[in-house]
Amino acid sequence: MLLKVLSLNSLSVIVNFILGIVSLKVISVYLGTPGMALTGSFRNFTALFKSLSTNGFSQSLIRLFVENKEDKKEVSAVVSTFFWLYILLSVFFGVLIILFSEMLSSFVLRDIQYSFYIKIFGLILPFFALQTFMSSIFNGLLWFKKIVFLQIISAILVFITTVLLIYYQKIEGALIAIVLADFILFLIVLFVAFQNKAFLQFDIQKIISKKYLKVIRNFSLMALLSGIVVPLNFILIRNLIIDTHSIQQAGIWDAVNRISGFYMLFFTTGFSFYYIPKLSSIQTQSEFKVELKNYFKTVIPIFALLVILFFFFKSLIIQIALTQEFQEVKTLLFWQLAGDFFKLLTLAFGYQILVKTMMKKYFIVELFYNITFLFFSFILVKELSSLGVVRAYLIANFLNFILIILMFRKTFFVSEKS
Repeated sequence: MLLKVLSLNSLSVIVNFILGIVSLKVISVYLGTPGMALTGSFRNFTALFKSLSTNGFSQSLIRLFVENKEDKKEVSAVVSTFFWLYILLSVFFGVLIILFSEMLSSFVLRDIQYSFYIKIFGLILPFFALQTFMSSIFNGLLWFKKIVFLQIISAILVFITTVLLIYYQKIEGALIAIVLADFILFLIVLFVAFQNKAFLQFDIQKIISKKYLKVIRNFSLMALLSGIVVPLNFILIRNLIIDTHSIQQAGIWDAVNRISGFYMLFFTTGFSFYYIPKLSSIQTQSEFKVELKNYFKTVIPIFALLVILFFFFKSLIIQIALTQEFQEVKTLLFWQLAGDFFKLLTLAFGYQILVKTMMKKYFIVELFYNITFLFFSFILVKELSSLGVVRAYLIANFLNFILIILMFRKTFFVSEKS
Protein backbone atom coordinates (compact mmCIF):
# COMPACT_ATOMS: atom_id res chain seq x y z
CA MET A 1 0.00 0.00 0.00
CA LEU A 2 2.77 2.42 0.96
CA LEU A 3 4.66 1.80 -2.30
CA LYS A 4 1.47 2.45 -4.32
CA VAL A 5 0.92 5.76 -2.55
CA LEU A 6 4.56 6.77 -3.06
CA SER A 7 4.06 6.27 -6.80
CA LEU A 8 0.85 8.38 -7.00
CA ASN A 9 2.73 11.63 -6.95
CA SER A 10 5.77 10.24 -8.77
CA LEU A 11 5.28 12.21 -12.00
CA SER A 12 5.31 15.57 -10.21
CA VAL A 13 8.29 14.52 -8.08
CA ILE A 14 10.26 13.31 -11.13
CA VAL A 15 9.59 16.56 -13.02
CA ASN A 16 10.65 18.63 -10.00
CA PHE A 17 13.73 16.45 -9.51
CA ILE A 18 14.91 16.85 -13.12
CA LEU A 19 14.18 20.59 -13.25
CA GLY A 20 15.81 21.04 -9.85
CA ILE A 21 19.04 19.37 -11.02
CA VAL A 22 19.15 21.52 -14.17
CA SER A 23 18.44 24.68 -12.11
CA LEU A 24 21.27 23.74 -9.75
CA LYS A 25 23.60 23.42 -12.75
CA VAL A 26 22.52 26.82 -14.07
CA ILE A 27 23.15 28.46 -10.68
CA SER A 28 26.55 26.78 -10.31
CA VAL A 29 27.64 27.82 -13.83
CA TYR A 30 26.37 31.44 -13.85
CA LEU A 31 26.42 32.40 -10.15
CA GLY A 32 29.04 30.13 -8.56
CA THR A 33 29.34 29.47 -4.83
CA PRO A 34 28.50 33.06 -3.76
CA GLY A 35 25.28 32.95 -5.79
CA MET A 36 24.40 29.57 -4.33
CA ALA A 37 24.75 31.00 -0.82
CA LEU A 38 22.77 34.19 -1.52
CA THR A 39 19.89 32.39 -3.22
CA GLY A 40 19.83 29.91 -0.32
CA SER A 41 19.55 32.74 2.20
CA PHE A 42 16.82 34.45 0.20
CA ARG A 43 14.84 31.19 -0.06
CA ASN A 44 15.08 30.73 3.71
CA PHE A 45 13.96 34.31 4.27
CA THR A 46 10.93 33.95 1.99
CA ALA A 47 10.06 30.59 3.60
CA LEU A 48 10.12 32.21 7.06
CA PHE A 49 7.68 34.99 6.13
CA LYS A 50 5.48 32.64 4.13
CA SER A 51 5.08 30.62 7.31
CA LEU A 52 4.29 33.73 9.33
CA SER A 53 1.76 35.02 6.81
CA THR A 54 -0.11 31.71 6.44
CA ASN A 55 0.46 30.68 10.09
CA GLY A 56 0.08 26.97 9.36
CA PHE A 57 -3.57 27.42 8.40
CA SER A 58 -3.57 24.88 5.56
CA GLN A 59 -4.05 21.71 7.63
CA SER A 60 -6.78 23.23 9.80
CA LEU A 61 -8.54 24.67 6.72
CA ILE A 62 -8.53 21.25 5.01
CA ARG A 63 -9.81 19.53 8.15
CA LEU A 64 -12.64 22.01 8.83
CA PHE A 65 -13.56 22.15 5.14
CA VAL A 66 -13.90 18.36 4.91
CA GLU A 67 -15.86 18.17 8.17
CA ASN A 68 -18.41 20.79 7.02
CA LYS A 69 -18.51 20.32 3.24
CA GLU A 70 -22.09 18.94 3.30
CA ASP A 71 -23.38 22.13 4.98
CA LYS A 72 -23.19 24.98 2.46
CA LYS A 73 -23.74 27.71 5.05
CA GLU A 74 -21.14 26.30 7.43
CA VAL A 75 -18.53 25.67 4.77
CA SER A 76 -18.94 29.27 3.57
CA ALA A 77 -18.26 30.42 7.14
CA VAL A 78 -15.10 28.28 7.21
CA VAL A 79 -13.92 29.62 3.84
CA SER A 80 -14.67 33.22 4.84
CA THR A 81 -12.81 32.88 8.16
CA PHE A 82 -9.65 31.58 6.53
CA PHE A 83 -9.83 33.99 3.60
CA TRP A 84 -9.71 37.01 5.89
CA LEU A 85 -7.07 35.48 8.18
CA TYR A 86 -4.82 34.85 5.17
CA ILE A 87 -5.39 38.38 3.80
CA LEU A 88 -4.90 40.23 7.10
CA LEU A 89 -1.73 38.38 8.12
CA SER A 90 -0.07 38.49 4.69
CA VAL A 91 -0.76 42.22 4.21
CA PHE A 92 0.51 42.95 7.75
CA PHE A 93 3.80 41.07 7.23
CA GLY A 94 4.12 42.39 3.67
CA VAL A 95 4.03 45.97 4.98
CA LEU A 96 6.59 45.14 7.71
CA ILE A 97 8.93 43.61 5.13
CA ILE A 98 8.73 46.73 2.94
CA LEU A 99 9.29 49.10 5.91
CA PHE A 100 12.32 47.18 7.22
CA SER A 101 13.67 46.01 3.85
CA GLU A 102 17.15 47.52 4.28
CA MET A 103 17.66 45.99 7.72
CA LEU A 104 16.40 42.60 6.51
CA SER A 105 18.61 42.78 3.41
CA SER A 106 21.66 43.48 5.56
CA PHE A 107 20.91 40.53 7.87
CA VAL A 108 19.80 37.98 5.27
CA LEU A 109 21.85 38.90 2.20
CA ARG A 110 24.70 40.71 3.99
CA ASP A 111 24.23 43.87 1.90
CA ILE A 112 21.53 46.59 1.74
CA GLN A 113 21.88 46.77 -2.07
CA TYR A 114 19.42 43.86 -2.31
CA SER A 115 16.68 45.64 -0.33
CA PHE A 116 14.72 46.24 -3.57
CA TYR A 117 14.15 42.47 -3.95
CA ILE A 118 13.06 42.25 -0.31
CA LYS A 119 10.44 44.93 -1.06
CA ILE A 120 9.20 43.06 -4.15
CA PHE A 121 8.71 39.98 -2.00
CA GLY A 122 6.71 42.06 0.51
CA LEU A 123 4.38 43.14 -2.32
CA ILE A 124 3.97 39.57 -3.61
CA LEU A 125 3.34 38.01 -0.17
CA PRO A 126 -0.50 38.47 -0.17
CA PHE A 127 -0.67 36.68 -3.54
CA PHE A 128 1.23 33.73 -2.03
CA ALA A 129 -1.28 33.66 0.85
CA LEU A 130 -4.24 33.62 -1.59
CA GLN A 131 -2.59 30.83 -3.60
CA THR A 132 -2.14 28.78 -0.42
CA PHE A 133 -5.77 29.45 0.54
CA MET A 134 -7.10 28.26 -2.83
CA SER A 135 -4.77 25.24 -2.97
CA SER A 136 -5.99 24.12 0.47
CA ILE A 137 -9.58 24.22 -0.76
CA PHE A 138 -8.55 22.16 -3.82
CA ASN A 139 -7.16 19.64 -1.34
CA GLY A 140 -10.40 19.67 0.64
CA LEU A 141 -12.36 19.09 -2.58
CA LEU A 142 -10.06 16.08 -3.26
CA TRP A 143 -8.86 17.53 -6.57
CA PHE A 144 -5.66 15.49 -6.42
CA LYS A 145 -5.19 15.30 -10.22
CA LYS A 146 -5.58 19.07 -10.46
CA ILE A 147 -3.06 19.54 -7.64
CA VAL A 148 -0.49 17.37 -9.43
CA PHE A 149 -1.21 19.23 -12.69
CA LEU A 150 -0.64 22.57 -10.92
CA GLN A 151 2.62 21.34 -9.42
CA ILE A 152 3.96 20.23 -12.79
CA ILE A 153 2.87 23.28 -14.82
CA SER A 154 4.11 25.74 -12.18
CA ALA A 155 7.44 23.88 -11.86
CA ILE A 156 8.01 24.12 -15.63
CA LEU A 157 7.05 27.81 -15.86
CA VAL A 158 9.14 28.72 -12.80
CA PHE A 159 12.11 26.79 -14.23
CA ILE A 160 11.93 28.63 -17.58
CA THR A 161 11.59 32.01 -15.81
CA THR A 162 14.50 31.23 -13.47
CA VAL A 163 16.88 30.14 -16.24
CA LEU A 164 16.12 33.18 -18.41
CA LEU A 165 16.46 35.66 -15.53
CA ILE A 166 19.72 34.13 -14.29
CA TYR A 167 21.16 34.08 -17.81
CA TYR A 168 20.37 37.76 -18.45
CA GLN A 169 20.47 39.30 -14.94
CA LYS A 170 22.73 36.93 -12.93
CA ILE A 171 22.20 37.16 -9.12
CA GLU A 172 19.56 39.89 -9.39
CA GLY A 173 17.64 37.71 -11.84
CA ALA A 174 17.85 34.74 -9.46
CA LEU A 175 16.36 36.80 -6.62
CA ILE A 176 13.54 38.08 -8.83
CA ALA A 177 12.84 34.52 -9.99
CA ILE A 178 12.44 33.31 -6.39
CA VAL A 179 9.85 36.04 -5.77
CA LEU A 180 8.04 35.58 -9.09
CA ALA A 181 7.65 31.83 -8.52
CA ASP A 182 4.87 32.46 -6.00
CA PHE A 183 3.09 34.94 -8.27
CA ILE A 184 3.23 32.52 -11.23
CA LEU A 185 1.70 29.76 -9.10
CA PHE A 186 -1.00 32.20 -7.90
CA LEU A 187 -2.01 32.98 -11.50
CA ILE A 188 -2.19 29.28 -12.41
CA VAL A 189 -4.24 28.41 -9.31
CA LEU A 190 -6.55 31.38 -9.95
CA PHE A 191 -7.12 30.23 -13.53
CA VAL A 192 -8.00 26.68 -12.40
CA ALA A 193 -10.31 28.03 -9.66
CA PHE A 194 -12.33 30.15 -12.09
CA GLN A 195 -12.64 27.25 -14.52
CA ASN A 196 -14.48 25.14 -11.91
CA LYS A 197 -17.99 25.92 -10.67
CA ALA A 198 -17.47 23.81 -7.53
CA PHE A 199 -14.91 26.36 -6.33
CA LEU A 200 -17.05 29.41 -7.12
CA GLN A 201 -20.03 28.27 -5.01
CA PHE A 202 -18.59 29.63 -1.76
CA ASP A 203 -19.95 32.89 -0.39
CA ILE A 204 -17.12 35.01 1.03
CA GLN A 205 -18.62 36.89 3.96
CA LYS A 206 -17.07 39.62 6.10
CA ILE A 207 -16.68 37.34 9.14
CA ILE A 208 -14.02 35.55 11.18
CA SER A 209 -15.82 32.80 13.10
CA LYS A 210 -14.47 32.48 16.67
CA LYS A 211 -15.55 28.83 17.07
CA TYR A 212 -12.89 27.71 14.58
CA LEU A 213 -10.05 29.56 16.24
CA LYS A 214 -9.28 26.76 18.77
CA VAL A 215 -8.75 24.19 15.98
CA ILE A 216 -6.69 26.74 14.07
CA ARG A 217 -4.57 27.53 17.14
CA ASN A 218 -3.32 23.97 17.73
CA PHE A 219 -2.27 23.38 14.13
CA SER A 220 -0.90 26.90 13.76
CA LEU A 221 1.35 26.79 16.82
CA MET A 222 2.99 23.60 15.60
CA ALA A 223 3.39 24.74 12.00
CA LEU A 224 4.53 28.19 13.05
CA LEU A 225 7.31 26.84 15.26
CA SER A 226 9.00 24.85 12.49
CA GLY A 227 8.11 27.52 9.91
CA ILE A 228 10.09 30.11 11.85
CA VAL A 229 12.82 28.12 13.60
CA VAL A 230 14.02 26.03 10.63
CA PRO A 231 14.64 28.83 8.05
CA LEU A 232 15.97 31.16 10.76
CA ASN A 233 18.39 28.44 11.87
CA PHE A 234 19.63 28.03 8.29
CA ILE A 235 20.16 31.79 7.92
CA LEU A 236 22.11 31.95 11.20
CA ILE A 237 24.31 28.97 10.27
CA ARG A 238 24.95 30.34 6.77
CA ASN A 239 25.88 33.75 8.22
CA LEU A 240 28.18 31.96 10.67
CA ILE A 241 30.04 30.24 7.80
CA ILE A 242 30.30 33.54 5.87
CA ASP A 243 31.57 35.49 8.90
CA THR A 244 33.97 32.76 10.03
CA HIS A 245 35.27 31.65 6.63
CA SER A 246 33.77 32.86 3.33
CA ILE A 247 30.64 33.11 1.22
CA GLN A 248 32.20 30.46 -1.04
CA GLN A 249 32.14 27.93 1.81
CA ALA A 250 28.51 28.87 2.51
CA GLY A 251 27.76 28.15 -1.14
CA ILE A 252 29.35 24.69 -0.85
CA TRP A 253 27.09 23.92 2.11
CA ASP A 254 24.03 25.18 0.24
CA ALA A 255 24.84 22.94 -2.72
CA VAL A 256 24.88 19.91 -0.40
CA ASN A 257 21.51 20.96 1.04
CA ARG A 258 20.01 21.34 -2.44
CA ILE A 259 21.18 17.85 -3.49
CA SER A 260 19.82 16.42 -0.25
CA GLY A 261 16.49 18.13 -0.88
CA PHE A 262 16.11 16.47 -4.27
CA TYR A 263 16.21 12.86 -3.08
CA MET A 264 14.37 13.62 0.17
CA LEU A 265 11.54 15.15 -1.92
CA PHE A 266 10.39 11.73 -3.11
CA PHE A 267 10.08 10.33 0.42
CA THR A 268 8.60 13.35 2.21
CA THR A 269 6.01 13.99 -0.53
CA GLY A 270 4.88 10.36 -0.55
CA PHE A 271 4.73 10.19 3.24
CA SER A 272 2.56 13.29 3.51
CA PHE A 273 0.06 11.66 1.15
CA TYR A 274 0.13 8.32 3.00
CA TYR A 275 0.92 8.87 6.68
CA ILE A 276 -1.25 11.86 7.50
CA PRO A 277 -4.55 10.08 6.60
CA LYS A 278 -3.26 6.67 7.78
CA LEU A 279 -2.05 7.82 11.18
CA SER A 280 -5.22 9.89 11.63
CA SER A 281 -7.21 6.65 11.56
CA ILE A 282 -4.95 4.86 14.08
CA GLN A 283 -6.35 4.83 17.61
CA THR A 284 -4.05 2.49 19.59
CA GLN A 285 -0.34 2.05 20.22
CA SER A 286 -0.50 -1.50 18.85
CA GLU A 287 -1.82 -0.20 15.51
CA PHE A 288 0.95 2.39 15.46
CA LYS A 289 3.52 -0.35 16.12
CA VAL A 290 2.23 -2.32 13.11
CA GLU A 291 2.54 0.79 10.94
CA LEU A 292 6.06 1.41 12.24
CA LYS A 293 7.10 -2.11 11.26
CA ASN A 294 5.73 -1.50 7.78
CA TYR A 295 7.70 1.75 7.56
CA PHE A 296 10.99 0.22 8.68
CA LYS A 297 10.55 -2.84 6.45
CA THR A 298 9.62 -0.87 3.32
CA VAL A 299 11.06 2.64 3.41
CA ILE A 300 14.36 2.29 5.26
CA PRO A 301 15.86 -0.41 2.96
CA ILE A 302 14.95 1.69 -0.10
CA PHE A 303 16.56 4.77 1.39
CA ALA A 304 19.62 2.81 2.52
CA LEU A 305 20.09 1.63 -1.07
CA LEU A 306 19.68 5.21 -2.32
CA VAL A 307 22.31 6.43 0.16
CA ILE A 308 24.79 3.79 -1.04
CA LEU A 309 24.16 4.66 -4.71
CA PHE A 310 24.56 8.39 -4.06
CA PHE A 311 27.81 7.79 -2.18
CA PHE A 312 29.39 5.65 -4.91
CA PHE A 313 28.22 7.89 -7.76
CA LYS A 314 28.88 11.20 -6.01
CA SER A 315 31.53 12.27 -8.56
CA LEU A 316 29.10 11.75 -11.42
CA ILE A 317 26.31 13.56 -9.56
CA ILE A 318 28.56 16.58 -8.92
CA GLN A 319 29.70 16.56 -12.54
CA ILE A 320 26.08 16.58 -13.76
CA ALA A 321 24.55 19.01 -11.25
CA LEU A 322 27.47 21.32 -10.39
CA THR A 323 30.83 22.66 -11.62
CA GLN A 324 34.48 22.12 -10.63
CA GLU A 325 34.09 24.98 -8.14
CA PHE A 326 31.90 22.67 -6.04
CA GLN A 327 34.29 19.67 -5.83
CA GLU A 328 34.40 20.00 -2.04
CA VAL A 329 30.79 18.77 -1.99
CA LYS A 330 32.23 15.23 -2.36
CA THR A 331 33.74 15.44 1.14
CA LEU A 332 30.53 16.78 2.67
CA LEU A 333 28.04 14.46 1.00
CA PHE A 334 28.76 11.41 3.19
CA TRP A 335 27.93 13.30 6.39
CA GLN A 336 24.79 14.80 4.85
CA LEU A 337 23.59 11.36 3.69
CA ALA A 338 24.19 9.88 7.13
CA GLY A 339 22.28 12.77 8.74
CA ASP A 340 19.39 12.32 6.28
CA PHE A 341 19.27 8.61 7.15
CA PHE A 342 18.63 9.36 10.84
CA LYS A 343 16.21 12.10 9.83
CA LEU A 344 14.17 9.57 7.86
CA LEU A 345 14.18 7.18 10.83
CA THR A 346 12.76 10.00 12.96
CA LEU A 347 10.07 10.97 10.44
CA ALA A 348 7.98 7.86 11.18
CA PHE A 349 7.43 9.12 14.72
CA GLY A 350 7.32 12.78 13.67
CA TYR A 351 4.18 12.31 11.58
CA GLN A 352 2.46 10.63 14.54
CA ILE A 353 3.32 13.63 16.75
CA LEU A 354 2.00 16.02 14.10
CA VAL A 355 -1.24 14.19 13.28
CA LYS A 356 -2.16 13.53 16.92
CA THR A 357 -1.24 17.16 17.79
CA MET A 358 1.09 16.10 20.61
CA MET A 359 1.99 19.71 21.37
CA LYS A 360 4.50 19.07 24.16
CA LYS A 361 6.41 16.39 22.25
CA TYR A 362 6.39 18.49 19.07
CA PHE A 363 7.86 21.56 20.76
CA ILE A 364 10.51 19.53 22.61
CA VAL A 365 11.63 17.63 19.49
CA GLU A 366 11.62 20.66 17.18
CA LEU A 367 13.48 22.94 19.58
CA PHE A 368 15.92 20.23 20.69
CA TYR A 369 16.90 19.42 17.09
CA ASN A 370 17.35 23.02 15.92
CA ILE A 371 19.20 24.17 19.04
CA THR A 372 21.47 21.11 18.86
CA PHE A 373 22.18 21.71 15.17
CA LEU A 374 23.01 25.38 15.79
CA PHE A 375 25.09 24.59 18.91
CA PHE A 376 27.32 21.97 17.26
CA SER A 377 27.63 24.15 14.15
CA PHE A 378 29.08 26.94 16.30
CA ILE A 379 31.53 24.49 17.87
CA LEU A 380 32.69 22.77 14.67
CA VAL A 381 32.49 25.47 11.99
CA LYS A 382 35.51 27.47 13.18
CA GLU A 383 38.01 24.68 12.48
CA LEU A 384 36.14 22.63 9.86
CA SER A 385 34.14 25.28 7.97
CA SER A 386 31.24 23.79 5.96
CA LEU A 387 32.40 20.25 6.83
CA GLY A 388 31.76 21.12 10.48
CA VAL A 389 28.16 22.07 9.68
CA VAL A 390 27.32 18.77 7.96
CA ARG A 391 28.91 16.91 10.87
CA ALA A 392 26.76 18.99 13.22
CA TYR A 393 23.77 18.02 11.08
CA LEU A 394 24.54 14.31 11.57
CA ILE A 395 25.03 14.72 15.33
CA ALA A 396 21.78 16.70 15.68
CA ASN A 397 19.75 14.12 13.72
CA PHE A 398 21.29 11.20 15.63
CA LEU A 399 20.57 12.80 19.03
CA ASN A 400 17.06 13.72 17.89
CA PHE A 401 16.44 10.10 16.88
CA ILE A 402 17.58 8.91 20.33
CA LEU A 403 15.28 11.47 21.98
CA ILE A 404 12.24 10.39 19.97
CA ILE A 405 12.94 6.69 20.62
CA LEU A 406 12.92 7.46 24.36
CA MET A 407 9.62 9.34 23.94
CA PHE A 408 7.97 6.38 22.20
CA ARG A 409 9.74 3.60 24.14
CA LYS A 410 6.46 2.18 25.47
CA THR A 411 5.27 1.54 21.89
CA PHE A 412 7.99 -1.07 21.39
CA PHE A 413 6.72 -3.18 24.29
CA VAL A 414 3.07 -3.18 23.19
CA SER A 415 1.66 -6.39 21.70
CA GLU A 416 0.58 -5.94 18.08
CA LYS A 417 -2.56 -7.98 18.76
CA SER A 418 -3.67 -6.02 21.83
